[in-house]
Amino acid sequence: MTTTKRNKLNSLYRWWVPGTPLTSGDLASQGISADLAVHYARAGWLFRLARGVYCRPNDTLGLHPCLILLQRTVDGLHVGGKSALDWYGVRHYLSQQPVLHLYGWAAARLPDWFTARFPAEYHRKRLFDEPPGDPLHAEPFEKRSGAPRVSAPERALLEVFSEVGVRQPLKEARELAESAYSLRADVLRELLQHCSSVKTVRLCLQFGRELSLPWAAKLDPAQLPTGSSRAWVSRSPDGLLVLKP
Repeated sequence: MTTTKRNKLNSLYRWWVPGTPLTSGDLASQGISADLAVHYARAGWLFRLARGVYCRPNDTLGLHPCLILLQRTVDGLHVGGKSALDWYGVRHYLSQQPVLHLYGWAAARLPDWFTARFPAEYHRKRLFDEPPGDPLHAEPFEKRSGAPRVSAPERALLEVFSEVGVRQPLKEARELAESAYSLRADVLRELLQHCSSVKTVRLCLQFGRELSLPWAAKLDPAQLPTGSSRAWVSRSPDGLLVLKP
């Protein structure tokens, strides 16, 4: 290896945070061209995860930096639903092999290098009227610098409700609602006002009333998009789901 190539590689390693995947664009910003990256990979100085994505040799990738990379390629991608609730300590039970639930605005497929390390499912969900790249109440986890975007508990619970009758059991959704007694009514109200799913709005209000949750009394159904005066009816594996306005 020439001195120039060795110096570039040494400089890259000093800058590169272990556990972080980089794209060809990231490498180019450090003076490593696409051809040189291929050369380094063939020589064993870089490990190629996929086309245009690399990590350090024998490195253990971290979940957070991997999610940050995915956020750069999928509009609105964030940790949501049951996974977000779990991150914030709202859970009914712990799965032996938890699956990471990711949500985003556009149709997308999680790369194999990611799912091989972090079992995950991606859901294309347009549940709220919001900017695609700036989802409502989905911010860096615990507001940490460099943390991945995660649904606030209020948004995460509504994402769970939106899946009821599809892939989310009604019983578990109700139990999660019961655990989420400390939700912020003002945040929940804003999300519900921007929610495009009548089922989700009605299910939230119904569970809130049935479980006498503190935030429920602070929500005025007349100010929320509950749909028509007719009952919302759907048949699911749990049976017939009837939601009144």
